[in-house]
Amino acid sequence: MSKSEFVVVSNRLPVSVSKNNGTLEYSTSSGGLATAMASLEVVGESVWVGWPGISRDEITKEEELQITKELKKRGCVPVFLSKSEVENFYEGYSNDTLWPLFHYFQSYASYNEDYWRAYKSVNKAYLSALKKYAEPTARIWIHDYHLMLLPAMARKALPDSSIGFFLHIPFPSYEIYRLLPERKEVLEGLLGADLLGFHIYDYARHFLSSCMRTLGVPSNHGVMHYEGRNIKVDAFPIGIDYKKFRQALEEPEVLEEITAVKAHYKTQKIILSIDRLDYSKGILQRLEAFDLLLKENPEYRKKIALVVVAVPSRTEVETYKNLRETIEQAVSRINGTYGTVDWAPISYQFQNLPFKKIVALYSQADVALVTPLRDGMNLIAKEYIASKTNGGVLILSEMAGAIDELPEALSINPNNSQSIVGAVKRALKMPKKEQLSRLKSMQKRISSYTVQEWGKDFVEQLEETRTESSDITRKRLTKQAVLLLVSSFQTAKNKLIFLDYDGTLQNFTSSPKVNQAKPSKKIKALLDSISKKPGVKLCIVSGRSRHALESWFGDSSLGLVAEHGAWVKYDKEWTPVDSAFSQDKAALLPILKKYANRTAGAVVEEKDFALVWHYRNVPTELAYIRTINLKRELEGVLGDNDIGVFHGHKILEVKLKDVHKGYAAAEIAAMYPSDFILSIGDDYTDEDMFKSLPEEAYTIKVGPGETAARFQLANVEKVLNLLTKLSKIPD
Repeated sequence: MSKSEFVVVSNRLPVSVSKNNGTLEYSTSSGGLATAMASLEVVGESVWVGWPGISRDEITKEEELQITKELKKRGCVPVFLSKSEVENFYEGYSNDTLWPLFHYFQSYASYNEDYWRAYKSVNKAYLSALKKYAEPTARIWIHDYHLMLLPAMARKALPDSSIGFFLHIPFPSYEIYRLLPERKEVLEGLLGADLLGFHIYDYARHFLSSCMRTLGVPSNHGVMHYEGRNIKVDAFPIGIDYKKFRQALEEPEVLEEITAVKAHYKTQKIILSIDRLDYSKGILQRLEAFDLLLKENPEYRKKIALVVVAVPSRTEVETYKNLRETIEQAVSRINGTYGTVDWAPISYQFQNLPFKKIVALYSQADVALVTPLRDGMNLIAKEYIASKTNGGVLILSEMAGAIDELPEALSINPNNSQSIVGAVKRALKMPKKEQLSRLKSMQKRISSYTVQEWGKDFVEQLEETRTESSDITRKRLTKQAVLLLVSSFQTAKNKLIFLDYDGTLQNFTSSPKVNQAKPSKKIKALLDSISKKPGVKLCIVSGRSRHALESWFGDSSLGLVAEHGAWVKYDKEWTPVDSAFSQDKAALLPILKKYANRTAGAVVEEKDFALVWHYRNVPTELAYIRTINLKRELEGVLGDNDIGVFHGHKILEVKLKDVHKGYAAAEIAAMYPSDFILSIGDDYTDEDMFKSLPEEAYTIKVGPGETAARFQLANVEKVLNLLTKLSKIPD
């Protein structure tokens, strides 16, 4: 199998492998994801990477090769897992840690170091398969909570690929998410993607909030800037194969099942409950509400029947065993209390019914009771609506993602038995005309945004993200540009280099204190090596105070510019600008200190010609509010003054408007005529420097965003790599 341009990655393949009496058997999934992927029109080869459903311990090496060969014919690449990996990765971290936590059952979540190790290891195993079968520029679509570390792994291994990730379960609020011990690592894993999709906007909002509060990464209209990239976050409500359900209503096998359902329930009204047996589905609460309905409304006895289909799930897990036992006890109790010789209130089936029986039940059920305590989307609700032709009422939990698309359903709080009882009574009495009107509106909506449209929509958005990323990286300093820069440096007679400090030579630190941000011996040696080359004048142009720059570089031959140009040291002496800033400082400093005193984590830095309010350690939402109010108050005091208030990298800076790096750089360039100029910086203060230099100068912005610079580099590490290349050029 050759490498592919489009790769789908999910925990399970759409083909499952099992072993029956020593013979390998293959069964194809007809699930929504498989349907969506099958309908996509993609250019070039496509492949699906995932686990085939059989553990490595159950098969021989020969059988493993045989499975691989057969699955490749079907466009699939298997990731083989041992029984231990399945236990710790799938049953453990995925379903014993993430699943309960993300569904707000935090007391059920188990935090186990073995689980986490297995989760990391298996995500790496999926990466190995991905690297083997994905083209370097492939579009990669990763699915669900089992593989949340994979996007970052794939980003590192395949930097030119487009990576999408879709979460099929809820993303919880920050107050729940923060309970996860590995919360930081999981978010960093997800941020390897270019496009992140969730079922509804609430989940996207929770994710963005967690990124802000855990990693300090803000967003603007659903777009985050992270490690030199733009990441788009949006809602894509998954649909169903609408035509499949409509067409099934005409199939002979389904019509036969419909006849059987009618014959069995005769004049009784059917209330349908179909779910995978899971504590998040609210089955017990549903049964208690039904018990209450029969207790308070004896007139409904013998006139209605609750059909409960509980699809087996994780049957070996103790929590699920206990849940099944409790549900079956509740069914027995209710049937024992209200049942008669000729009527059982509840028909309970613990099995996975075939499609024809499901559609028949959907079509004949007068009421569908879909009341999960928490659900990412819930397609049962949509399948029920798609299968209706002659009335029917959907009762839907407000905790299900589907509620946003199905507002015509009767919405209930699944924790409120009286709310469920009231909705059932209303549904049973609802006029046929109203039923049909509600159904028509919902059917129109879900028939237009099917699972096929969902898949197409996501892939198109991923394509747009790829295009937008190309626009962002159009100024990226390529290998060819680096070669040209190095060659120009080597051949030039006189060379002038301007380097910002924080965010350019040194990553930002948690505190502005001098001792925390001082350069390493390696950085000092690197700068010293370049500055001593013939014809080189290297200047550090920074917002730092002159005392900081003097303590770090005072013993070198570097030119130093402090406070964005307010202090300059060309040779041995520091020269200040002519300003009466100190007179304004007395009025401004108390305001900054007042805000810092009531904002935990904020720090005020006092310089000769500037005041800085640092909020790097302040929660993002609070920092946003404080900076707006602080800026407004400062500008109110300043009025029409030669002092301005400026936003920087998690700082608010009060400084002279006419004193900036551009003025200082132009002055130095006039003093040291050069045939090669290099200028590197990362924030708004460096834009003045880029604009002041000749067009042919090599101006480089560090990080994302619009810039006047000719080129961009992603981070500090890449800046140091470039400078290292210059330092190694022979004199």
